[in-house]
Amino acid sequence: MDARKLQILGAIVEDYVSTREPVGSKSLLERHELGVSAATVRNDMSVLEEEGLIHQPHTSAGRVPTDKGYRAFVDHVATVKPLSAPERRAIQRLLEESTDVEELLARTVRLMAQLTHQVAMVQYPARRQARIRHVELVKVADSLLLVVQILESGRVDQRTIPVLSAQPGEFYADLRDVVNRATAGREVTAIAQPLADLVDSRPPAERGAVLEVAEALTEMAAGRAEDRIMMAGTANLARSAGDFAQDVEPLLDVLEEQLVLLRLFTEMHVRPGDVEVRIGSELRDRALVQASVVGAGYGSGSHLAILGPTRMDYVSGISTVQAIARYVSRYLE
Repeated sequence: MDARKLQILGAIVEDYVSTREPVGSKSLLERHELGVSAATVRNDMSVLEEEGLIHQPHTSAGRVPTDKGYRAFVDHVATVKPLSAPERRAIQRLLEESTDVEELLARTVRLMAQLTHQVAMVQYPARRQARIRHVELVKVADSLLLVVQILESGRVDQRTIPVLSAQPGEFYADLRDVVNRATAGREVTAIAQPLADLVDSRPPAERGAVLEVAEALTEMAAGRAEDRIMMAGTANLARSAGDFAQDVEPLLDVLEEQLVLLRLFTEMHVRPGDVEVRIGSELRDRALVQASVVGAGYGSGSHLAILGPTRMDYVSGISTVQAIARYVSRYLE
């Protein structure tokens, strides 16, 4: 495709993103300095339509981009727009104030959602994902035990469990030290076997009580291992509901379930700071056929992204996601 047609395609995408209205040749000439006649613009628009890059939603209307048109725009027209100095300072200040990884990610998703007006998602850092810092065991009643699991991120999980094989408080104080030697510093996905070995190593009279603690910790760890995506800005979907021909409820179900999102992150192959854009059918899920994802790598094998309608501001989205990914990578070094 020649440069002029790409320029016209870019103008159509920009106008449709900003107005939500089909774009005609007259409005293109009024809003953009294309340097060609109205007849040339109409002819080029006809070619773009024949190539499946734009389409006419109904008779006498202007044109709107197709998924193929958005893809051509992202690949050949869109350029990364540097963030303004105030935007850069705001990002840097907000992230620098984070006290741990958990808070850093929470601030990151909120910031992306605010800047892009889309749904923001962050995958938990692979190398820092849910490691055990400390386990505490507190007997709170004759048959109740408080099990506390503290992660290196600062996250605290706790559960009060009924104990059938109750032991004195001193027993659980000693067991706490043994459990910490077996689990401290390990990822939550890697504590099941050490705890099983611990149960087997105890005298038969103690195994029932140790097993109750081991099972509680394993269940708590499994729940934390699944908590791998932080999200913010789902309310932005309601503001852009008119961009989805179907009800947004299936899309909200996808966001809540997270399995599809984990698959999307797994399929991304971008280095820290690089950006990948997937549009409509490229997301391979019926609930996402009218959505797009702009994602970037950060840290070591982890990703962050925004999700919104195909009619999103790709230039701003790509710039913001790329910049934030680079800032987050820097703070995780």
